[in-house]
Amino acid sequence: MAAKALMIMGTGSDVGKSLVVAGLCRAFADRGLRVAPFKPQNMSNNAAVTADGGEIGRAQALQARAARTPALTAMNPVLLKPEAETGAQVVVRGQRLASMPAREYWAKRGALMPQILEAFGELSRQNDLIIVEGAGSASEVNLRQGDIANFGFARAANLPVVIVGDIGRGGVIASLVGTFAVIAREDAALVVATLINRFRGDPNLFAEGLALIARHTGRPCLGPITHYPPAMHLPAEDILALDAARPHPHAGFHIVVPRLPRIANFDDLDPLAAEPGVRLTIVEPGRALPRDADLIVLPGSKATRADLAALRKEGWDIDILAHHRAGGRIIGLCGGYQMLGRTIADPEGIEGPAGESTGLGLLAVDTVLTPVKQLRVETALHMPTGTSVSGYHMHMGATDGPDRARPFARVGDGSEGAISSDGRVSGTYLHGIFASDPFRRALLGGVSSPDLAYEALVEETLTGLGRHIAAAVDLDQLLALARPIGQD
Repeated sequence: MAAKALMIMGTGSDVGKSLVVAGLCRAFADRGLRVAPFKPQNMSNNAAVTADGGEIGRAQALQARAARTPALTAMNPVLLKPEAETGAQVVVRGQRLASMPAREYWAKRGALMPQILEAFGELSRQNDLIIVEGAGSASEVNLRQGDIANFGFARAANLPVVIVGDIGRGGVIASLVGTFAVIAREDAALVVATLINRFRGDPNLFAEGLALIARHTGRPCLGPITHYPPAMHLPAEDILALDAARPHPHAGFHIVVPRLPRIANFDDLDPLAAEPGVRLTIVEPGRALPRDADLIVLPGSKATRADLAALRKEGWDIDILAHHRAGGRIIGLCGGYQMLGRTIADPEGIEGPAGESTGLGLLAVDTVLTPVKQLRVETALHMPTGTSVSGYHMHMGATDGPDRARPFARVGDGSEGAISSDGRVSGTYLHGIFASDPFRRALLGGVSSPDLAYEALVEETLTGLGRHIAAAVDLDQLLALARPIGQD
């Protein structure tokens, strides 16, 4: 049987496309179908290492997990990782291609379509159903020329499209109907249905709204999918989702994280946020780091030297040093690890203008950025606690110095990371370490809940999401709307 495909677009960003795709992947996988997610182009600094040794957007890795299949670079062939206000690192098929100003990328992006279609074809030969996610808004007609993320790809692959609207924002009828008013007639011809997401209350009360949208668009309006609160336990692409959740705002153990302008892989923090005994504070620019912090976590960064300069501009370096003098603990992850050292050199201008920056000096190590990105999954032994920890590398650069003699972890016969002579400052290149329950419990001591099994919580949430969406949307109808790949 030929693989079928369906594309999910949205009336705007953050209407819940990623979660809808994840839920559909789990729902159809639970029906016994071989399912794969696909996003032609994603823009995110929250990425994951794939089974074939590359990187893709974290949302696509989560969708692959929902589909019960390994994450592959083909699932997100083009990933843009913002490094500056007007530019990004361009990752193609999991590997860094170049760093480009936005204007240059937008002029050249159309040339990537053959590689995107090739990746899509690979997945179609291995699966029964491909669920494709668009990017941003389907109605961004000003970006339509050369588009590879939305209708540009849908037209190239001849895919049926379902457009999702977020009723929680208000004006969902106008946003869905208005989409048809501005997109090209040829693009509109691909749309087979619309879908209402994030409804709160009795869904029967919106029956008239569904009929109204269907009448004005000439397509069935599906759903509504009601709001699903447990989704807060799933990794998000926007750190605002983590900050807004604040699941345990009155817990005693206080972990503080400065929100760097180019913060990366912030889903590292999700397991900490899930701990009932932990109060996680993401500190916005313009605010001092709270003095009652028990632990400061310096997160990853897509532009370490630029974010270090921003950290100093906010005065957070003073707060961090004061926290250390008062006996507090600090952990630096990836770029945060580099910031804790003595110097960060970028002689080739990989992340910005070439040069060298003075670090916070809390670890006796020095970093030199190099163009080769390290991407690998590892299991290690955390040296201070003797607990097992799993994580992944996703960084450019090498770090060395006296404090490396006290490694954060042991990986096989090698050492990883560094610990200060007083034992209160740690740095590691490993992302994802807090998801390891034994390590997290040892780190937090009696604060950690023995009942929290983080990976099991994510798995349970995905299964619940799949059932939630299956109860709101007729899966047989969606499967009928999907089109065999390659069919006109």
